[in-house]
Amino acid sequence: MSEEMNNVEVRSFSEGDRVKGTVTKIEEKQVLVDIEDSKVDGIIPISELSSLHIEKASDAVKEGEVLDLIVTKVEEELLVLSKRKIDAEKAWEVLESRYQNQEVFDAEVNEVVKGGLVVDLGVRGFVPASMVEDHYVEDFADYQGKTLSFKIVELDREKNRLILSHRVVVEEEKSKEKRALLEKLEAGQVLDGTVQRLTDFGAFVDIGGIDGLVHISQLSHEHIDKPADVVTEGEKVQVKVLSVDRDNERISLSIKETLPGPWANIAEKAPRGTVLEGTVKRLVSFGAFVEVFSGVEGLVHISQISHKHIGTPHEVLKEGQSVKVKVLDANENEQRLSLSMKELEENEQQKDYELPEESKGFQLSDMIGDKLKNFKN
Repeated sequence: MSEEMNNVEVRSFSEGDRVKGTVTKIEEKQVLVDIEDSKVDGIIPISELSSLHIEKASDAVKEGEVLDLIVTKVEEELLVLSKRKIDAEKAWEVLESRYQNQEVFDAEVNEVVKGGLVVDLGVRGFVPASMVEDHYVEDFADYQGKTLSFKIVELDREKNRLILSHRVVVEEEKSKEKRALLEKLEAGQVLDGTVQRLTDFGAFVDIGGIDGLVHISQLSHEHIDKPADVVTEGEKVQVKVLSVDRDNERISLSIKETLPGPWANIAEKAPRGTVLEGTVKRLVSFGAFVEVFSGVEGLVHISQISHKHIGTPHEVLKEGQSVKVKVLDANENEQRLSLSMKELEENEQQKDYELPEESKGFQLSDMIGDKLKNFKN
């Protein structure tokens, strides 16, 4: 009787039937299950447990677990079953919806393989190396077991092809942050930033998710030949926002305007009476402009060039000449520095005509003695 029932039950199952089974025994390469409402035994080969490669059956199921299964083969008093195919069917429906809606979802990285990452979503999802991050990653070992956000970029159910991308999610998030930051930026703001890369024409600085350009002319108050002369990649800097082009997502920045100018505290650097050495930069009809500090030129008026009368500064000076000057006045607000060469020249002349103290003393006593003699007479 029992055998007759079993035979009837075996014959009642066909390939493709869906059944529920309870795990009764887990062996290394297969799992035994009791089929619901049937005395027929079922077996799930290890290859039919998961869409991923697993070393032992216990990695995929636990004893006593109730599984949704599909019949792949009917043998005498035994059904060969698949958990993987049921999981895949359910998964494809969900995945197709996510793909159509461009949904972002989280999933754990199950394997790191050559060329990328593998994610189990009921079907095997592959993340090519180029789609993991928006930058180059040399070693993906740390991604094993890590949960990341993904989008489906390619789906072909017939070919069992599912391509995922974490990079797309990262880029979209950065784009949103970039737009939000652009809306907040205003000319005149002073921000902290990090130098990202250098070019011949300037430096790109990250100011919190978006890069702005510091043109080479805005890197320093002094003339520089190349950006690397004053900044390095990775350096923390302060920048001032010069302009924001939201339509083209371009930001102009300045480091120079956050730094003290060459005229800052000029009265302290060059108080009245100070003697400085400088270089004649320009000669004009009314005098000579002499650079005494980088970016700071003072005027030696023609009347202050020489003790002798001169018609033009060109008579005694030439551009590029090194000269000593004396500070007559320094005005930081007006960025004006008045200088004199004549006062130093006069001092030199006085030294030439001054006599030694002992000579002075000798002449004075002689003069007094002569006067006394005349007075006595």
